Amino acid sequence: MDLDKSRLAALTPFELSRAEQDAVVALALAILKHRHRRGRALTSTQDTRAYLRLRLAERKGEVFGALFLDTRHRVLEVAELFHGTVNAASVYPRVVVQRALELNAAAVILFHNHPSGVAEPSPSDEALTRQLKEALTLIDVRVLDHFVVAAGESVSFSERGLL
Repeated sequence: MDLDKSRLAALTPFELSRAEQDAVVALALAILKHRHRRGRALTSTQDTRAYLRLRLAERKGEVFGALFLDTRHRVLEVAELFHGTVNAASVYPRVVVQRALELNAAAVILFHNHPSGVAEPSPSDEALTRQLKEALTLIDVRVLDHFVVAAGESVSFSERGLL
């Protein structure tokens, strides 16, 4: 096992063909999907960040979604709720609230990507997060975090103290 670990750790993306890189990304997504499967508790911000980065980093348009969680922070569903253009997606709090109610969710982790490659939250991202948090609070659903994901980085609202 240590040999395999060191062999993989020593690889760089430049040593792999495009097909090999795609295979590694697919394998990483499968591993992270298994870790975030329905019924599994989310216990690591880093695993969640990695999962979302792999899922969203190469998207050409904005995608907004949520990880819906139960009272023990086990995943009920990972949902991509809205799809947009290269620089915007229309998000309707009513739809997010409705899905949380349908799933009987106790908490959510919001996420969206920035296809521009810059993960810095915009003022409108912050305003939307406040609006969603207020709407979800009315139905006793906690917003645990909101990740803004770009190809090379991601920002956690919770880590920044924005929640």
